Amino acid sequence: MSLSVLLRSLTKDVAKVSRRTLRTACPPLLAADKSLLVKLRKSTGYTFINCKNALEKFNNDIAQAETWLHEQAQKEGWSKANKLGSRRAKEGLVGLFVGDQVAVMVEVNCETDFVARNEKFQQLVKDVAFSTLAHHQNKSQSRTGYVKSLLASDELSKLSLSNGATLADQVALIIGRLGENMSVRRAVTVSIPAEWNIGSYVHGGVAGQTEVAMGRYGALVVFQGGKEEERGILGRKLGQHVVGEAPSSLGNMDDLPCGESETRLLPQIFLGDPSRTVAQFLKGQQARVLDFVRFQCGESTDEETKG
Repeated sequence: MSLSVLLRSLTKDVAKVSRRTLRTACPPLLAADKSLLVKLRKSTGYTFINCKNALEKFNNDIAQAETWLHEQAQKEGWSKANKLGSRRAKEGLVGLFVGDQVAVMVEVNCETDFVARNEKFQQLVKDVAFSTLAHHQNKSQSRTGYVKSLLASDELSKLSLSNGATLADQVALIIGRLGENMSVRRAVTVSIPAEWNIGSYVHGGVAGQTEVAMGRYGALVVFQGGKEEERGILGRKLGQHVVGEAPSSLGNMDDLPCGESETRLLPQIFLGDPSRTVAQFLKGQQARVLDFVRFQCGESTDEETKG
């Protein structure tokens, strides 16, 4: 037998032994368990194939599979966020929550109305609202009276969720899942003394949302007075007026209206009763407005105009 033939024979024998050794040392991965696959899809919302791959990768350890899925989605999300950052995000939702003597209103943007209707995007709006509220309450613990906080996008992005992730991380995660540019644009939070009230209204509301009201337009109105049993209705009427007539300043109770272009709230013709001004309506209710805030999704703000 020639030397070359002998070498080829030895090489084949070594390869066979190596393959048998690898099969013994590295048993095949388990197929994804169907019940775990259903559970993982439901809890994470990731695609069937991604959940299947994750379970097979970790031999049906659902905890490790879920952690890995989130890590991969986060990486993909930041990558997509960087790529999509220059695309306009003027759609989205205004989210509004009113609690006990405190309220928060936020604006979160995306590219299309289709994504704004997505449950994951709406959950992001809730996350932004409650993170902002927690931040406000933590900062204003030692303060009494009326406290109003305005936060811009950069400040909001640094806030933390209950799981320790920042809002910037969460936005990137949802960008990775839904494939559109998004931004947490602005937020306002108010807390009031016990004798004051907060009225609110959201227009173009999202059906089924109760904890955090969502829509294209939102308003918060801080007021005093009114009949106790009718304050909820009064606050809603004032909120509707602010959304509909878009005042830019408060004005005074004795100001006279200056026509259809009136931008002060109190001299405006009241939306709920065109025979009276807002000030006249409030006098009839023995109430007064102290402050208000209006958000319109996608509108240009004074800061952006100045920039």
